[in-house]
Amino acid sequence: MKKWLTVENGFLLAAAGIVISLLLAGTFVGVADNGDFLRIMGSIGLDYYEEEPYEDRFFRYAHSLFAYDAFFRGFYPSTQLVLVVVARSIGYLLNGEAFDVRVLGAIYAVILIAAGYVLVKLVRTRSLAAAIALALLLLFVFFDIGYLAYFNSLFGEPVSMVFLLLTMALGLYVAMQEKPSRRALILFSAAALFLIGSKTQNAPVGVGFALLGLRYAWLRDDKPWRRLALSLSALTLLLSVATYALAPKDFKDINTYQTVFFGILKDSPDVEGDLKELGLPARLSVLAGTNYFQADTAIKQNDPSLKADFYDRISHADVLLFYMKHPGRLIDKLEYAAKYSMIIRPYYLGNFEKAEGKPPGALTYKYSGWSEFKKHEVPSELWFIALFFVLYFALAAWEWAKRKDMRSRTAVELFVLFGLTGAFSFAIPILGDGAADIAKHLFLFNAVFDMMAVSMAVWLIYRVVHLINRNLKAK
Repeated sequence: MKKWLTVENGFLLAAAGIVISLLLAGTFVGVADNGDFLRIMGSIGLDYYEEEPYEDRFFRYAHSLFAYDAFFRGFYPSTQLVLVVVARSIGYLLNGEAFDVRVLGAIYAVILIAAGYVLVKLVRTRSLAAAIALALLLLFVFFDIGYLAYFNSLFGEPVSMVFLLLTMALGLYVAMQEKPSRRALILFSAAALFLIGSKTQNAPVGVGFALLGLRYAWLRDDKPWRRLALSLSALTLLLSVATYALAPKDFKDINTYQTVFFGILKDSPDVEGDLKELGLPARLSVLAGTNYFQADTAIKQNDPSLKADFYDRISHADVLLFYMKHPGRLIDKLEYAAKYSMIIRPYYLGNFEKAEGKPPGALTYKYSGWSEFKKHEVPSELWFIALFFVLYFALAAWEWAKRKDMRSRTAVELFVLFGLTGAFSFAIPILGDGAADIAKHLFLFNAVFDMMAVSMAVWLIYRVVHLINRNLKAK
């Protein structure tokens, strides 16, 4: 009996209880559609379940049921499609009349719980106290309703979050093995690929994972292992490039419009001067400060003249170059992003179905301790974020310098990579989509930030306990 009384098994039971209570039993809790569901629905054969007014279908109410429809009415390249197709198949076996999105939520939950289980078990081999702290922090932070409510939806955010944690867990597992197995390396790479390919904005982080793969190639001396590691590294880089390159043209146009008109030109002190520097005609100044979905613009966003005057003449590389020439402007935009950086959940999207009789846009605050604390108490300022990252990287550098063996250093480098992922995921929304829906686009940043915070807290507990034990032994 005692062999079952482990920290990781306790975590497993507690995590399952929280998920069942919040997502799978009782009142349905999800996240209302803001229009993004259509990208996935058109690809994997789902549609809205019933006719309803626009204001009920979008923003105000969540939906548990979706109708089955034909596949590939459109196509949005994302690794999320794999998970939704699996969920759709299972859902069809359970109910051939309608797809219950809680099937998908359960799949996300299984991945999240598996990631947490592996992490807690790994840490338990080093320190029981640190493992207990990690288990409690994971349950408090990543099982918060701000994260879990996304599971019962067709948004891509939960894919990023669960595979972020799974990649960390499997990456540490590979690095900490005396002789890492090829199966573990393949699973780690698969988790990283799901993370990278889940959303276009995640594509750049694939470069970092590809470089880390080169380090993993030297964890074993045999040639088959190195060939596998190098091949997986190349595949990771390829998917990173493909995720961006294969994004639909209209999707790229939307992002480009937002980045320029609702980004660079929003609150610009010299709109016409900025347009000239970007190589764009001055007549576009009337669009400064507008977003792509705005209905009252002087020039319609899909006006044919914009193809030659705007969409064919500007790219995200031009935007990056502009901000490199004007770092002060970039800092201003990052300060704006920082104001929304501690918001995990989209407060403008309702959590309940209309049938529950809740007010339009009503939210659940059950098990929301972390998301509410973070929103109201953690400083949403650029200086705080910068200080937080400096501290994290300083601790990582100190740990790396202390370690002498390759496996330990590779594990530390994995933590460094996740810190860099957080930095990229903070800047990319501004560079790739301007100020549009900035809080939601900072979701990956929030997940990485929280993982960094949990990692530092567990590291501190481990170090304190280690110091106490060493002093006791010395006496």
